[in-house]
Amino acid sequence: MMSEAKLEALLTESRAFPPSAEFAAQANAQPSIYDEADADPEAWWRKQAGRLTWDTAPTKTLEWDLPFAKWFSDGRLNASVNCVDRHVAAGRGDKVAYHWVADKEGESRTITYRQLLGMVCQATNALVELGVKEGDRVAIYMPMIPEAVVAMLAVARLGAVHSVVFAGFSAEALSSRILDSDCQYVITADGAYRRGTASPLKPAVDEALQSCPNVKAVLVVQRTGGDVNWIEGRDYWWHDVVDRQSEQHVPKSFPSEQTLLIMYTSGTTAKPKGIFHTTGGYLVQAATTHYYVFDVKAETDVCWTAADIGWITGHSYIVYGPLVNGVTQVMYEGLPDSGGRDRWWKIIDEFKVTILYTAPTTIRTLMKWGPELPDSHDLSSLRLLGTVGEPINPEAWMWYRRHVGGERCPIVDTWWQTETGAILASPLPGITATKPGAAMRALPGISLDVVDNEAQSVGNGEGGYLVVTKPWPAMTRGIYGDPERFKQTYWTRFPGLYFAGDGAKRDADGDLWLLGRVDDVMNISGHRLSTTEVEHALVGHPAVAEAAVVGASDETTGQAIVAFVTLKLSAEEATKDQAPLIHELREHVARTISPIARPRQIILTPDLPKTRSGKIMRRLLRDVAENRSLGDVTTLTDPTVVNMISQLMTTTPSGEE
Repeated sequence: MMSEAKLEALLTESRAFPPSAEFAAQANAQPSIYDEADADPEAWWRKQAGRLTWDTAPTKTLEWDLPFAKWFSDGRLNASVNCVDRHVAAGRGDKVAYHWVADKEGESRTITYRQLLGMVCQATNALVELGVKEGDRVAIYMPMIPEAVVAMLAVARLGAVHSVVFAGFSAEALSSRILDSDCQYVITADGAYRRGTASPLKPAVDEALQSCPNVKAVLVVQRTGGDVNWIEGRDYWWHDVVDRQSEQHVPKSFPSEQTLLIMYTSGTTAKPKGIFHTTGGYLVQAATTHYYVFDVKAETDVCWTAADIGWITGHSYIVYGPLVNGVTQVMYEGLPDSGGRDRWWKIIDEFKVTILYTAPTTIRTLMKWGPELPDSHDLSSLRLLGTVGEPINPEAWMWYRRHVGGERCPIVDTWWQTETGAILASPLPGITATKPGAAMRALPGISLDVVDNEAQSVGNGEGGYLVVTKPWPAMTRGIYGDPERFKQTYWTRFPGLYFAGDGAKRDADGDLWLLGRVDDVMNISGHRLSTTEVEHALVGHPAVAEAAVVGASDETTGQAIVAFVTLKLSAEEATKDQAPLIHELREHVARTISPIARPRQIILTPDLPKTRSGKIMRRLLRDVAENRSLGDVTTLTDPTVVNMISQLMTTTPSGEE
């Protein structure tokens, strides 16, 4: 979490940027939108449901049996139809849906809504041929290529459930997710490109499926042309099965509360949580927030959400929200420096991007590369900027505004989670003033509060815990297969309130500032990882006896992983040079979970600070990692351990050493 001293300094220095008169005059949202939603939130959301095409229009709005909600439950619709078919039927088939930009500079594809519809129908027919039916779970483990979006929409079109797994996750992480949701089908690619180099994906699938006997078929897109192992009768090439299918498919409609997706996110235990969302409420809120938060003009905007579909940001603001709204998007396969450190600015210039939405981690990386790169390209097409995934530091916010937005673009600093499905707090462009680093206020139709330990609202200038006090349409319907864990995780800390796990503070004006996680979940470059998950990976190494993991502040990634490890006696005696083992442990975590989870620093220590009851004092380890003064250590079995670890911390280098 951000320190109180640092936050106070930011609040003191911050100034509000009011919306320009020109922007306000043309903004989608007007000030009365808050009053309308506050007066009757259910009526507000019922009105927003009109954004969708329903085969059976809902007459019910909200059914609430805490903590389980149903929205628009008697309505019927098809998610794929709402994203594609209806735009073609309305005569907008020639409108560009995606400008896909490859990792390799100069390689791109432009896909219209009519072409996207044909691709989705072909993929749907192929899935039917492979045996996929309504309610089946389908794992998608793919790079950022158009076929990934097509796969999602094809699965949804059948009333099946997609579980997209970020392609950077390990085989072990993939298999655990396939097993937890009992996926019977997998869609993947032979490989992916990163900075022009092909990296394999299919081998991870093959390894994962060794422990997943229920998987019936694997559909593989040929992206890199690399050699792959092949199991006849299980593995099918996309170009063999999909490309020969008809471009026509007559869709069915499904209940609003039909499960649409499962997405796994880290919690406070080692086992990731299968967050699932249903169709109607999720689509309504994804489309509504996309329309208002980004002030979308579907006729002219080119939207670029610089994220991966393996995360909820990609689901809601690369796939479902923008496609429901019928906009043109940029979808980018590569890294910010694929083809050079000015690659992003070239893309914005080439495709005349108007809306850019990305993570503070990326902004800080772009900052380090220097302002001369964005300053040397024409970014005048941009009219709105957004941030997502973690609180943004004001320095990065100001750089973003000055060097990317040309001092003219509003910045929407958004707060939401996998569990919330869509944005819950953000400035509304044209209405709300913006402050560098502040989420400002809850969106219309959303009820947020900051409370103390007794669940009482705090006053202006005070901090506490961020909670949601009323149901919202895109809220998760639970943890897949584990309703009791859902109750325990989100609804017991403050009975009757959804606790997001984040700290927050209201400034003197009552505006909302996010402080970061208050539990044992770390936010690494906008990706949530549990400390327990990383600890389990470390203890899984044969040399490790015990491990404790904490998140520490990092200028680029927001938080970084610091691990304190004690070795088994045999390993300790055999290890004279620590550097190779530290390197091996870092790579072991990367292989077990994902490269995202690779610790920045591993401290090999003879012991960990423990209370007399044997509990590891992670609070003290966080203080050590943050170089803070230590609090009370009298409850420790051996108070000298902390001083020893502090000394080791200063002498053990970060990174690969």
